[in-house]
Amino acid sequence: MLDFPSPAVLSAPPLLPVSAGSRLPALAQSDEFRRALTALGQVSVTLPEMNNTLVTTRRLAAGLPLAMINRAALPHPSQLLEALKNNGLGRTPIILSPEHPCPELAEIGALPLVSPAFVARLDLSRSTEARKATLHQKWRNRLTRAESSDLRVSRQNMPLDASHWLFAADQAQQRQRRYRSWPIGLTLAYAKENKGKAKLFQAFHGTDPVAAILILRHGSGATYHIAHATQTGKALSAHNLLMWDAMSWLAAKGCQRLDLGVINTEEAPGLARFKLGTGANLSQLGGTWALWSPLGRLLSPLARWDRKLMGAT
Repeated sequence: MLDFPSPAVLSAPPLLPVSAGSRLPALAQSDEFRRALTALGQVSVTLPEMNNTLVTTRRLAAGLPLAMINRAALPHPSQLLEALKNNGLGRTPIILSPEHPCPELAEIGALPLVSPAFVARLDLSRSTEARKATLHQKWRNRLTRAESSDLRVSRQNMPLDASHWLFAADQAQQRQRRYRSWPIGLTLAYAKENKGKAKLFQAFHGTDPVAAILILRHGSGATYHIAHATQTGKALSAHNLLMWDAMSWLAAKGCQRLDLGVINTEEAPGLARFKLGTGANLSQLGGTWALWSPLGRLLSPLARWDRKLMGAT
């Protein structure tokens, strides 16, 4: 089983309890995400017995079916097998990545693959003064410096343009750092199917864009989706300015929480510091599991062997 780097490398805030913000679904479990998938012809299934948990499906190169349940709250894991069976997925291999630690999945034969990661979540329900007070000192200093510069900030709906400079910069960054994120087509489908919920914040130095952040809203929450800053943007702390502007705008619109994504202190310590510098709290996810009900009972003893590694820390 793969281990995720510990957040202890950084001076991090306390972990949120499992129940904190659980009423707000993650982006991957939102109605907005479901609409984007449907627009692209992606087959998905909902599990009414599990609070309408969204299950995405695909076929592997060999034609074998595979289903995925990503960032779902699973308060009653023991009911999952029956729910899958009732919705035509009883014999389909499932990859599970719960929203919260869920070691009980071992009891139904799920095998742990990757130990739990951590995400940063920012509470936007507080006042402007309270949010500013929780900024880390260096983060606040950079924001002050950016506010006194000649940067110009704009906010607009994400243009439905696959050649937009932010997409090009993000694709280059993915190649350089060897990771994969959403395909551009899915992001554009999200923007098209959810009017006004894909917001682009840009910072300009003169007429040149030097930084941008794309925020996806879903229900009463939002997710930090794509961001990039040029060398000039980094020197001027443009990213801090854009993030503060996005936080303030989202709060004014009634958004309660901003999901800043996974914290990886080993491969991206600078980004981790930036996210936690906003005053965000860490929250532990549930790791990644494999479940195939025909073998579930046979694999239960092996799954329970690694159960402690998949629990909350």
